[in-house]
Amino acid sequence: MASLPRRLLAEAVGSFGLMFGTCGIVVLTGFTPDSAGELLCISTGAGLAVYAMTRTLGQVSGAHLNPAVTLGLAVAHRFPWRELLPYIVAQVMGALGGTVLLLLIAQGRPDFTLDTSRFAANGYGMYSPAGYDMHSAVAMEFATTAMLVLVTASVTRAGRLAAVGPFVLAASWTAAHLLTLPVTHAALNPARATGPALLLQDWALSQLWLFWFAPLSGGLLGGLMAFCLLDEDRLCGSHATGIFWIARWILGTSSRPGAPGGDQHSDQRG
Repeated sequence: MASLPRRLLAEAVGSFGLMFGTCGIVVLTGFTPDSAGELLCISTGAGLAVYAMTRTLGQVSGAHLNPAVTLGLAVAHRFPWRELLPYIVAQVMGALGGTVLLLLIAQGRPDFTLDTSRFAANGYGMYSPAGYDMHSAVAMEFATTAMLVLVTASVTRAGRLAAVGPFVLAASWTAAHLLTLPVTHAALNPARATGPALLLQDWALSQLWLFWFAPLSGGLLGGLMAFCLLDEDRLCGSHATGIFWIARWILGTSSRPGAPGGDQHSDQRG
């Protein structure tokens, strides 16, 4: 297992690459989700960026690259809670670095202005690519992130991605962007949403709360679903309280002494 500083560096580098690769397509080409061809190009680029970063760094840090994913994996008992905040800080810092590099490159174009480019910022209402309101934005970001966290948990073992993980995640993120780009410009990741909002200030900063609240809430749900659906043995033997007791009651499971997989921490180290 890699040391924590090494894993944090991997998360920062991966978040940098993800931000640069995903938002760079929008910022540097001027593509928008308004046409089917450009929507497909942006979504495919996002999927390829996810594949590259997870394939490169998945065996080092798990390649979460997203605070919502890290939170969801912690809820699913796939990641230690004590490392949650350091991972999130590393992810945000890496994404900010990618944003700054994009700005430096974009400023080399004679007609570039920050105000008119919107810099791939996420928004709702009049700032949604297709004019979707706040409720639609919350629902889309929440549901899509929950599904992405569930998929991530399905290919994560002992803090690392399975060999097939990068392929599965790339396909999932491509599909998620196809769905979400017309609604909110596809945040799905609080770290990705933060960089452009800090640059643009004004409306983007005032709407940033949604792109932390909805993905993190979706991450919580995705983590709970992963715990309930993918770890039945550990759920039956778990001594967790609160929401996990509710999940056990809903699933009709009960704690059994000596149940297989009763050690709830057996898969979260790493």
